[in-house]
Formats: sequence, structure tokens, C-alpha cells
Amino acid sequence: MFSEKGKTAPVDPETTDLAHITEDEEPSEVHSTFAVKGKLHGCLQVLGAFFIFFNVWGLNLSFGTFQSFYALTYIPSSTSSDIAWIGTIQSWLLIVGGLLSGPLFDLGYNQTMIMVGSILGVTGIMMLSLAHEYYAIFLSQGVCVGLGFGLLYVPAIALVSRSFTTRRAVALGISSSGAPVGGIIYTTMFNQILPKVGFPWTVRLVGFVMLALFIAAALMLLWPERHSVRVKVTQRRSLIDLRALKDLPFWSFAIGNFFLYLGYITPFYYIPTYAETKLGTSSAMASNVLMISQASSVVGRVVLTLFAHYYGSMIAWIVCGVLSGVLCICWISADSLVRFILFAAFYGGISGALIPLPPSVFTHVCPDPKSLGTWLGMAQSLSSFATLVGPPIAGALASIGADGSADLNYLGIQLFSGIVMCFGAFQLIFLWYLLYKKRGKTGLF
Repeated sequence: MFSEKGKTAPVDPETTDLAHITEDEEPSEVHSTFAVKGKLHGCLQVLGAFFIFFNVWGLNLSFGTFQSFYALTYIPSSTSSDIAWIGTIQSWLLIVGGLLSGPLFDLGYNQTMIMVGSILGVTGIMMLSLAHEYYAIFLSQGVCVGLGFGLLYVPAIALVSRSFTTRRAVALGISSSGAPVGGIIYTTMFNQILPKVGFPWTVRLVGFVMLALFIAAALMLLWPERHSVRVKVTQRRSLIDLRALKDLPFWSFAIGNFFLYLGYITPFYYIPTYAETKLGTSSAMASNVLMISQASSVVGRVVLTLFAHYYGSMIAWIVCGVLSGVLCICWISADSLVRFILFAAFYGGISGALIPLPPSVFTHVCPDPKSLGTWLGMAQSLSSFATLVGPPIAGALASIGADGSADLNYLGIQLFSGIVMCFGAFQLIFLWYLLYKKRGKTGLF
């Protein structure tokens, strides 16, 4: 399960990016800044990455609560599409940051990135507590927090990925389950504390929790490496490999992942607003529905990554993509609170696996193991633009013929999310065919 037990194991530099080593082979040559050691080391890496996901993706998944509060109370003069840009800029910087943080990690700057990223993230949240206008909220919560999170995302999952040679999908699934757990906690904090202390101190308390978890994560991710064997970097990863741009499976992966990301995050942004404006629930109940969706995502990520371990990540990815798109279309019929809760629960549980599964598949997409880190960074960076434009496009569609954020036309959001996710899932079927024809991949993978 782990690289080795009780002694250091050699690590290839490309294993520092998500899923380089295949499930059935051991690392063969030392290139990374630190060697990996022991079962305790691997467990600490998973827990530390869990805390990182808790903050960086948990805060993003809870943005629906911020979206509802901003649109209906704090800055009602701003449109839903404008407000959505705050969260999508944060998400985009988080993912596209991997294009830079991946090579920096390979060069041994993981400690620096974790420290600087944590400081930027907490600083952005603290500055948000002082913001009263749209531009200030955008710069603090969108740009500053997003830049900090972009330095943390790749190091966290890269450290887990290189510590595991088998059951990597399960390890990444457990680590990434910190995202919905964080979404639940931050949504609960915002909903319960806001009426008592107001927006500024609610945000500051969120910042204090983030700071504590970042410190704990840094100790767990970096402390074991201070006791590992330091080795010399002999290979450096480039940012772009032109061979990927000529490779059809690479483009099929990137396009499929792009359309899945385009629709994936949108429902989480609009679940609270839909509950309040269309179903007439209280803001507390609206937040509870979002938390139900996030709680089911915890279960879904672990269960579906276990399914992927036994039956293949490709199959699990396709099934999750199709079902997520169909559920978004079924959202149209959620005209009662019970139906809406069922939609939110099933969507959260099934769509949550769309984050940890792609890296497991990509090891079969890249024909050159030494270039996997570069290719994956390029593919994820292309997909990151989907998180940037998805919710604002959905918000703009919902605003057609509407009179403000309280009168959105959610049919546009529902159809947009469902159609683009189904298209992305069908593109993955084409990817499966290409891997069979061009890479010689057979059976389940």
C-alpha cells in the first residue's frame, strides 16, 4: 500500500504530480527533493491533505451561502452573474495555479508554497472582513484567496500521490473528502454565527479556523520530510510539452474534463438561493440543504473511489458524469422541499467523485511516464477555465427576463449544467475508445 515500510523509498519526480506511478509498479529512481518513508508518513500525508482540502475546496463549496447572502442582503445591487465571478475566480486560480506549483514542487519548493499559500489564504479572508463593496470582496475573496489556494492544491495531493503505489485512488478519495467536510463546517459557521456577530466577525472566525488547520496541515505534511533523506534534483519539469497538443487522447481528456467542470460547481452556487426564492425556505434551511449535499459528497467520494479501485476509474468517471448531468436536468422537477433535498443529496454524492477520478485515469492517457506531470498540468489548466466561466454563464442565463436575484429563471441553470455535463461524459466514452485504439488499453482501468 505504501512505498516501503520502515525505510526510505526512491521517488521519481513526476510522481509529485497527482498520479504518476501506476498502481502495479514501484518507483525506481530518486529525483525528488525528499524521499518518502514509512506507513506513518503516508497516514500523516493523507490527514494533512485532508485539512488542505478542508480549507481550499471546503470554502469554495460553501460559496453558495456567500452567494445568497451577497445577492439578497449584502450587495443586492450586484447581479448574480457578477457575484458568481467572485467564487469562480477563486476556483480558477486554485486549479490553474497547478501549472506553476507543479514545477515548483518538483524543484523542492513544497515547504515554501505551503507556507506562502497559507498566509495568502488567511490574509485574503481577513481582508474580506473589512470589505463593503463589490470590488473589495472580489479582490480579497476571489483573487487573494485564490492565489493562496493555488499554491496549496498541487503540493497536498502530490505528497499523497507519491506516498502510495497501490490504492492511490482510495487515498486521494479520502484526502479529497475534506472538501465537503469543510463545506459543511464553513456553511454551518456562516449560517449560525452571522445573525449573532455580523458579517465581519463571522468571516474573521472562519479565518482563525483556516489558520489553525493550515498550521496542523503544514506540520503533518512537512514535519515527516525533515526526517527523510534529502536527495538531489536531477530532472526539471517544463511547463508545456508540445507533443501533448498533437495527441488526440490528451485533447479528448481535456475536453471531457472541461465540460464536466463547466457544470459541476454551478448547482452548489445556486442551491441556497433556489431554496429561498423558489421554495420559500428560511436562509437557515437553505444552508441546511447545501450541507446535506456536501455531507453526501463525503460518502460518495469514498464509496465511488473504492468502486473505481475494483472496477476501473474510467468506468466510474463516465457513470458519475452521466448521472450528474441527468440529476441536474431532474432538478427541474424539484418543486417541493423534499424533492429538492433528494436532488441535492444525490447530486452531492455522485458528483463529488469527479474531482479525484481524473488523475487516476490520466496515467493511461500520457504515453510517456516521464512527461506525465507536464501533460496533466496542461490538461488541468485547460479544464480550470470551465470553473471560471461556468457559474457566471449559468447566472447570466438565469437572469434573462428576471427582475433581480430574487426572481431568477433557474431553468437556464438546470439545463445548462445538465447538458454540458452529459456532453462531457459522452466525450469520455470517446476517450475510452481512443485509449483502446491508440494506447492498446484493454479491460477495466
